Amino acid sequence: IRECVLPRRGPCGSVMLLGDSGVGKTCFLIQFKDGAFLSGTFIATVGIDFRNKVVTVDGMRVKLQIWDTAGQERFRSVTHAYYRDAQALLLLYDITNKASFDNIRVGPPFPWLLPTHSPGRADVSNERVISSEDGETLAREYGVPFMETSAKTGMNVELAFLAIAKELKYRAGRQANEPSFQLRDYVESQKKRPSCCSFL
Repeated sequence: IRECVLPRRGPCGSVMLLGDSGVGKTCFLIQFKDGAFLSGTFIATVGIDFRNKVVTVDGMRVKLQIWDTAGQERFRSVTHAYYRDAQALLLLYDITNKASFDNIRVGPPFPWLLPTHSPGRADVSNERVISSEDGETLAREYGVPFMETSAKTGMNVELAFLAIAKELKYRAGRQANEPSFQLRDYVESQKKRPSCCSFL
């Protein structure tokens, strides 16, 4: 009988989803947490909400507490109050909405966090007004990884959170002479590019 090896308990990290109202933050979270897509209309997040999910990274359990924030202007002061406790920010915008892209430039970057820059709707490329190059340029400006995601198809949604979990695991157990974990390199090696011939 083979012995069952259970994953070791690892770190816990707080992840905030930031972006304008309607960019798909809640859909992004539900896709990761439950593997489902919320279609149709639903009520926008009011204030702030969170979900927990435990993922296993290299044999270690990492607990992610994911905060879904309201994008409306009147809730921004509430959102800012949570920044200092977050280990990661995921900045989301809608590739069909230029204002949602421009608005994520408003807040200052937080270099002590590990944000991933993710547009929420890569599945609507025929309606695109923000190019991948625009996103990559802004990500380089902030010094963060970039990937296009789709809450509808699930493209790169899990990768965004697994990259953060991997970074948290690395930070929790780093040895003095161990080489640093390169988050951006990891994301680049793992992400899936949208196909020119994808079907919806």
